[in-house]
Amino acid sequence: MDYKKLAATILEKVGGEKNVSSVGHCATRLRFNLKDDKKADTEFLKNLKGVVGVVNKGGQYQVIIGSDVRNVYKELLNLGSFNNEDNGEKVEDKKIIAKVLDTIAGIFFPIVPALTGAGMLKAVLAILTAFKVLSVKSETYQFFNFIGDAAFYFLPILLADSAAKKFKTNQYMAMAIGGILLHPTFTSMVATAKKAGTSLHLLGLPVPLVSYGSSVVPIILAIWFMSYIEPFADKIMPKTIKMFGTPLLTLMITAPVTFIVIGPLGNYLGVGLGALINFINSYASWLVPLLVGAFTPLLVMTGMHYGLIPIGINSLATTGIDTVAGPGMMVSNIAQGGASLAVAIRTKNSEIKQLAGSVWITAVLGITEPAMYGISLRFKKPLYAAMIGGGAGGLFLGIMGVGRYAQVSPGLLALPSFIGPKGFITVIYASIGCAIAFIVSFIASFIMKIEDPVEKSKEDKIEKAEVVASSGVIYAPIKGKSVELSEVDDSAFAEEILGKGVAIIPEEGVVYAPVDGVVSAFFDTKHAIAITGNDGCEILIHVGIDTVKMEGRHYTARVEKGNIVKKGDVLLEFDINKIKEEGYDLITPIVIPNSSDYSEVLGITNKNVEVGEALIKLAK
Repeated sequence: MDYKKLAATILEKVGGEKNVSSVGHCATRLRFNLKDDKKADTEFLKNLKGVVGVVNKGGQYQVIIGSDVRNVYKELLNLGSFNNEDNGEKVEDKKIIAKVLDTIAGIFFPIVPALTGAGMLKAVLAILTAFKVLSVKSETYQFFNFIGDAAFYFLPILLADSAAKKFKTNQYMAMAIGGILLHPTFTSMVATAKKAGTSLHLLGLPVPLVSYGSSVVPIILAIWFMSYIEPFADKIMPKTIKMFGTPLLTLMITAPVTFIVIGPLGNYLGVGLGALINFINSYASWLVPLLVGAFTPLLVMTGMHYGLIPIGINSLATTGIDTVAGPGMMVSNIAQGGASLAVAIRTKNSEIKQLAGSVWITAVLGITEPAMYGISLRFKKPLYAAMIGGGAGGLFLGIMGVGRYAQVSPGLLALPSFIGPKGFITVIYASIGCAIAFIVSFIASFIMKIEDPVEKSKEDKIEKAEVVASSGVIYAPIKGKSVELSEVDDSAFAEEILGKGVAIIPEEGVVYAPVDGVVSAFFDTKHAIAITGNDGCEILIHVGIDTVKMEGRHYTARVEKGNIVKKGDVLLEFDINKIKEEGYDLITPIVIPNSSDYSEVLGITNKNVEVGEALIKLAK
């Protein structure tokens, strides 16, 4: 896949760099905060090769990529400057719920990789010690144990960084506040005061004896408070001392207020939330996992699942176990896989069978967007089946009181995170819950079945295209064998990112004009030429793969950019033998970059074509 091309297209279709306030990503999605989401071409993006789906919910414009999202995100950052600033433009007011969800997502998703890596390490250690491969008394265990603990213990610093970006305040000052809460001297003072039964005071005011290691809520509230103090300090500070005066005043106000008021308040809120969860589990342990297991797909669709993530993390930090987010979301993802596998087995449509046969695997591993948007939402009945299966699996986990002991992406690979004080019994229960979710959703999806889309044969499609006027026909520019683009050893062509079309394996080294039009582009290296037809059709002819590296050797141009050409005019000549001798593949893609302008782009493949024969037929 050409990540750079895909990123550029996505950026263009969301309204360009100026329409983007900020952008981030999670495991599968690019998450844009757009200044005006009406400028985004959602329909185009939904049909763009390399994009699984588009969701505009929870205050974010989300472009679902799949497991390649990090590569696309990296290329996206190279294309523009996205720093969460509004550049003076007014952003449309969002509803309160959307604002809250947007804030939660912006704070927690950037730190998830650190927590997931640490959580999986703790899970691996649990397995190694359970099987007595590693002793808890060994130095190796102690090293890996604190490596796994570090991300959770220093959670306030991680959250301070991402919260600062969200609240638009200095992230280094924010991390300093996080470090203050975890400073060994303060931690020691609290421990000593607790042991002696005394108290602490700052500026004559009492400081509650609270430890902030692994805490969640206090630092978020502290940075939110700092986001108001910093601009106030900057406003009143004289320019001559602003460089050090602003951070000094910010620190002198924020830190004491955090110690005396905000930190303890946040701590009580976090502990209270954990107590509420324990209360629910005491009287109806089956309820939360049942609801989360059944309704996670709907929560993901609306962005409401953002609210579960901090609850789960806070529960781990305060009680050491998560019975809210992890168990229910895990069986929900497993259920998505079961429903999709049933579709793959039952459907007679080859395209749907191939899609469902691959996305069920990623779903059970915890990445559900391809299954959800490619199968479940598309046909509805698999969605209902997944909700039934997820609810059944969640009900079992709730009845058995199953929770996870580490923050891990909810999927089959998360099972080791369920190893806890009770040993392997919780993993066994978790595995049974996953099996219930998978089997129930599979059976429900298989019984309900989908209505197969009509799968037209290539002959039917070509017959449909025959009604198009001759201006909708692209004629063969090269003599040779025509083949599917999927046979091109270049993902940008094979995955149709650059457009639909066909490829020709040349028998002669001459390229002719495939239509009447104008030469709209001619690369200096002469290996590729673009024609814009008189009817507006764009045609790119790319002679060979990676032949750009030849820098024009063995190519002879017969036209220039801007020349008007007639069908059959010679555009380019190339020496087949010499190019092959240098080790290059001469397969030549002929693609239509503006394929989205046509309802049908039908290539005639698997035959020997002569120059001037109909090769591609277009239908509006």
